[in-house]
Amino acid sequence: MTRHWLAGLLLCWAGAASAESLPRWELGMGMGGMRMPDYRGSDESRNYFLPFPYVAYRLDWLKADRNGVRAVLFDVTEAELNISLGASPPVRSKSNRAREGMPDIKPMLELGPSLDFNLWRSTADRVRLDLRLPARAAITARINPEWAGWVFTPRLKVDFAGLGGNDVRSGWNLGLLAGPMFADRRQNAYFYSVASEYARAGRSAYEARAGYAGMQYLASLSRRFGDAWVGAYARYDDLRGAVFEDSPLVRRKSYVTAGFGITWTFARATEMVEVKE
Repeated sequence: MTRHWLAGLLLCWAGAASAESLPRWELGMGMGGMRMPDYRGSDESRNYFLPFPYVAYRLDWLKADRNGVRAVLFDVTEAELNISLGASPPVRSKSNRAREGMPDIKPMLELGPSLDFNLWRSTADRVRLDLRLPARAAITARINPEWAGWVFTPRLKVDFAGLGGNDVRSGWNLGLLAGPMFADRRQNAYFYSVASEYARAGRSAYEARAGYAGMQYLASLSRRFGDAWVGAYARYDDLRGAVFEDSPLVRRKSYVTAGFGITWTFARATEMVEVKE
């Protein structure tokens, strides 16, 4: 249940959302890195480093850029219906003490709609307050995918654009995001249930149920420097009060993850389009 792994490289660093003119398409390369636990509640962490191509293409209804891939299914003045993506990395149980002898955690992909509302914005669009309501279905990323349940992650997001700059197109972009997580029984069981055949001393059998899955708080900072873009984020997870808090696989109930990203654009279209970045 480690949220936004590869997606985190694209989504978590997104700074303030502001309207600006950008090329219809851009091509480049990037590098991202993060340190995160094997799964939410694990007391063992890994470092991930990933080079990736940066491809941005902006249509009226479909946008693919460093903020992720979004299909704008409808867009009125204060609301959008977008597509939300998520992913989590695999975990080899023989490399995790809490899960030793249990089946490996497969890489997971998540996809679903997100109903997003703008609650308030400043006159110059330097500050925005948004409510995001993404609900995603999860499957394991393998030759024979397995259904892995649903997740719902409502978020309040405050964006500050152009900090230290003359307008929203210059300076630093700061994003602050917070909200609870909810998951169905299948999703929570995938990460936190312990079948009786895998029970042992210090790891009793456990059956996870649906419900509250903890809180997340995230801060991101980003800025453009000509053809380059840099960003970083930090996220605090709090599992206290989660329905699976007493699972023997939960070894740490709060922790911080962090990551960074760098992209360099080497080709772009001459046509400019107005977008909300």
